[in-house]
Amino acid sequence: MRGGLSLIPKVIELNKLILSLILGSTLLCAAAGNASASFRVHMQDGSSRVVAPSKVDPNSSQAVVNRALTALGTPYRWGGTSLEHGFDCSGLVNYAFKKVDDLDLPRTSRALSRVDGPKVAKGDLEPGDLLFFRIRGRGVDHVAIYLGNDRFIHAPRRGTNVRIDKLSDGYWKKHFQLARRVMPEDTQLASNG
Repeated sequence: MRGGLSLIPKVIELNKLILSLILGSTLLCAAAGNASASFRVHMQDGSSRVVAPSKVDPNSSQAVVNRALTALGTPYRWGGTSLEHGFDCSGLVNYAFKKVDDLDLPRTSRALSRVDGPKVAKGDLEPGDLLFFRIRGRGVDHVAIYLGNDRFIHAPRRGTNVRIDKLSDGYWKKHFQLARRVMPEDTQLASNG
């Protein structure tokens, strides 16, 4: 095992703690990283409770967000689609949406940007919406999942880990191209901005 890999579980736990502080006013379920884990749900009033996974509808945008959050701190790997081997940006999206019924998403960021689903204005973003960016060259070449409160989760590039960034940060604001809603309307969470 390479030295840095032993730090991954600690980084994931720290990221989850930071995330719970950052997203405070948004319903947040942080999983321990496996399907049998319970979720600790932090409510807007500051209270929390434990919810069994079966109580979180796998077809909801909350389930998509929860699943994406389990990947926090996972190393970037081009073509990666798993916690064990790492993620690239579209691999993370496919992993997060994997359990959503009747939703078969393409594998690349450019193809994801063309899926059937309404485009969403920045002011109307909701958790689970997909954000698309143009970093290099022409067209979309990066995708992320919106979490709420101006935050999104993504696998940025080689040498980094899955992390959370702010859409209003200068770099991401400059490269943002569009957002698209791929979840059915009745499964979307209300957003706080």
